[in-house]
Amino acid sequence: MIDSKYFYQQAIALAAAGDELYQRGWVPATSGNFSCRLNADSAIVTASGKHKGRLNPSDFIAVDLKANAISSGKPSAETALHTQLYARFSAIGAVLHCHSPAATVLSMALAEHNELTLENYELLKAFDGVDTHAARVRIPIFANTQDINALALEADQYLAAHPLCPAYLIRGHGVYCWAKDLDSCMRNLEALDFLLHCELEKMRLCR
Repeated sequence: MIDSKYFYQQAIALAAAGDELYQRGWVPATSGNFSCRLNADSAIVTASGKHKGRLNPSDFIAVDLKANAISSGKPSAETALHTQLYARFSAIGAVLHCHSPAATVLSMALAEHNELTLENYELLKAFDGVDTHAARVRIPIFANTQDINALALEADQYLAAHPLCPAYLIRGHGVYCWAKDLDSCMRNLEALDFLLHCELEKMRLCR
C-alpha cells in the first residue's frame, strides 16, 4: 500500500533536487534519474523522458523493487539500477543518477581501469563511515550498456563484495550515488563530483 501523502512529499523533494542539479549542469536535457524509497517494498522514481529541471509531482512513478510500475505512467528506463540498490541495502533511502561533465569525462579518461581510488582528500569525510582523510574510497567503473538488467546484476555483484561503496560510474554515461536519505545523497553527490574534478585536474597537470 502506497501512502499518497508521503509519495507527494517525496515527489516535491525530488523535484527540488532535480532543479538544483539541473542548475549545476549535471542533468542536461532529459538525462539523469532520481528516486527515494517509499517503504520496504517500493520506491518513487522519475518518469521516463522528463526534463529534470522542470519536474512536478505527476512526473514520478511508484515501482516495486523488481522495477515494475505500481502506479500509472512509464518509469525511467534505468529504474532497475535504483531498485537493485534498495533491494540490496535496506538502509538506502535515496538514489541520484547524474551526467555531470566530471563523471562522464573521467570515466572515459580511465579507459584502462575498472575502478577509481580516491585517497588523501579531506572531503572524503563527507561519506558515511569515513572519518579521516587517510582513507581509500574505491569507486567502480562499469561499461556502458543498454542492457540495464545486466548492468544492475553486475553492480549488485560488486556491491555484495564491497558494501561500503558510496557510488559507481558508468563509462561515458555518468554516476550513481546513494545514501540514507535525500539530503545525505545530495551531499555525497556534491562531494564526489568535487573529487572527480580534482582527479581530472591531477591528470591534466601530470601530463
